[in-house]
Amino acid sequence: MNFDFSTPYASARLPQFARNVVSTSHPLAAQAGLRMMLKGGNAVDAAIAAAAAITITEPVSNGLGSDAFCILWDGQKLHGLNASGPAPQAWTPEYFHKKYGTDAVNPPKRGWDSVTVPGAVGAWAALSERFGKLPFADLMEPAIEIAERGYLLPVVVQQKWEAATPLLQSLPGFAEGFLPWGRAPNVGELFQFKAAARGLRAIAETKGRAFYEGEIAEALVKFSNQHGGAMTLQDLAQYRPEWVEPISQNYHGYTLNEIPPNGQGIAALIALGILENFDLPSFKVDGIESQHLQIEAMKLAFADVYRYVADPRNMEVTPAQMLDPAYLKSRANLIDMKKAQDFKAGNPVKGGTIYLTAADENGMMISFIQSNYMGFGSGVVEPTYGISLHNRGFDFSTDPKGLNPANLVAPGKRPFHTIIPAFLSKDGQPVMSYGVMGGSMQPQGHMQTLVRMLDYGQNPQAACDAPRWRCNNGLSINVEASMDRNTVQGLSDLGHELAVINDSYMDFGAGQFIWRMGDPKVQGYVAASDPRRDGQAVGF
Repeated sequence: MNFDFSTPYASARLPQFARNVVSTSHPLAAQAGLRMMLKGGNAVDAAIAAAAAITITEPVSNGLGSDAFCILWDGQKLHGLNASGPAPQAWTPEYFHKKYGTDAVNPPKRGWDSVTVPGAVGAWAALSERFGKLPFADLMEPAIEIAERGYLLPVVVQQKWEAATPLLQSLPGFAEGFLPWGRAPNVGELFQFKAAARGLRAIAETKGRAFYEGEIAEALVKFSNQHGGAMTLQDLAQYRPEWVEPISQNYHGYTLNEIPPNGQGIAALIALGILENFDLPSFKVDGIESQHLQIEAMKLAFADVYRYVADPRNMEVTPAQMLDPAYLKSRANLIDMKKAQDFKAGNPVKGGTIYLTAADENGMMISFIQSNYMGFGSGVVEPTYGISLHNRGFDFSTDPKGLNPANLVAPGKRPFHTIIPAFLSKDGQPVMSYGVMGGSMQPQGHMQTLVRMLDYGQNPQAACDAPRWRCNNGLSINVEASMDRNTVQGLSDLGHELAVINDSYMDFGAGQFIWRMGDPKVQGYVAASDPRRDGQAVGF
């Protein structure tokens, strides 16, 4: 039987309730995490196993050469982990101008010159060492099994795989890794990734060290040299993830926590800080006024983020200055309820991606995200170990006179980053680990779904399912086709330049949510998984 795998009818997912839960954008990855909990592991063990598995099951979004970030509640306090990688030592504006011309304002979008040091494997090792219960090698077992035996390709992943093929098929190692028959696999077709199984075994046996100072590192540098890259053994060996203090913003009695710059999580905090100056619940949840206010707050946030956020060692302003209540009130005063505006950055100085989350009955909760960025990232795949590499270097500037001079490329510097995990707390106690994937959609999704839950009482799955909008540049807004027609027309009448989009994969992101219902041993958690991807929330 040749089935039609399109989905002609709208369907609703139901929230899942359990004392131990894992929510990811692919069922096999969620089950990999659950296997670790059933084996006696905790939420961190589950998250690492799920993260390793999803590099195989959703390669259109991440791989063994990804970057990662994490926020976790260990039962006592929050911890943040920045596992984004720095630029190779050879990278300078002159390096790129010599190779690509003086008109180039960014590194290239694809190829080795878009690849900074990958941090995801380092994140797995650091999390396991500090918070895990099970042996690190055990956490790699499900991913190795999936890569070796293969899995049947799901609908959403296949669509993105096929769409990326014409763009990436000529890049080093891509066809060998991801086009086993000279094309993208079909829905339901078995895909095996034996090279990645080899890489995962080396990572498992060395607790990740092989990636940065062993056989995988040597293979990466050799492949880089063969194809004009600048990565060196020293670049890889010097890499360490960084433990950081989350930054936060209070909103209607709760506190949203994000990773500090070089990530864009501060955009969600700025937007919520602006919305604190309005009585948002007085407007209908899907009405024109509520959506207009949220859109304008988000645009104001992005105006500052794109101007100031970079590696924190180089920023002109501090996160505290950007989140100062008086400054955010002054930004809120710029919003006109009768028209859309194209906001510019203020002066706060005084005078592509997978997301997963897991929680266990002992109270540990982890919010974890890793990404190759634009779909398959750089398009480069090291063939011996199946290392699909991200393209985060593209977000550097090579123009000293650009919008954000602090983000100018330099050796050992981390670029502006889009992937952001989120964590909600109340009075210093954990409430929800969550995230929404999808480039610049991520802080927008954090804000939109949180407003639905906190201001309008929608449960996590309903907030996840609800139609979204996405700010672009200027007055341009994308809205999902399911958004209320009257609201769409009303936003257009206010001057928003709207495009109704049917493809939700990247345009509107995809989320995973775990909300703590009370004592995890008694009430447990309620979890949600976004229908915009092939995901699943599972628990026991």
